[in-house]
Amino acid sequence: MNTLSYKTVSANKNTVNKEWVLVDAEGQTVGRLATRVANILRGKTKPCFTPHVDCGDNVIIINAEKVVFSGKKETDKIYQRYTGYPGGQRETTPAKVRAQHPERILEHAIRGMLPKNRLGADLYRNLYVYAGSEHPHQAQNPKVININDIR
Repeated sequence: MNTLSYKTVSANKNTVNKEWVLVDAEGQTVGRLATRVANILRGKTKPCFTPHVDCGDNVIIINAEKVVFSGKKETDKIYQRYTGYPGGQRETTPAKVRAQHPERILEHAIRGMLPKNRLGADLYRNLYVYAGSEHPHQAQNPKVININDIR
């Protein structure tokens, strides 16, 4: 038997095949959509997944303003941030965020599901979220995928 068949092959940035995918977020639940997109960004849907390498796809999300929350999260959920100054804790709700920057709801949810290190920052740069149905990435010929088929 050939002993080379037992060697584990790890992907690196030269051997990885990155694609562009397009996801329509209309009517999707925020958390479920975010977990599936995070898995695509990470590369966990590919057979060549390597934990320390960016082997995921570039993801374009359109219609980000049409995502939905389950229950009363639209008004009851609170996003907290801290400015760094005394008394600088700020709070906002998804309804207020949706009124000003509708794409930030998905960006915040997906960023929280990526690794908290340099790899996570690189993976986050592969995400493009747009509020409307138009996007400037037609030249990349993105493959339209049904996000409900991804597990």
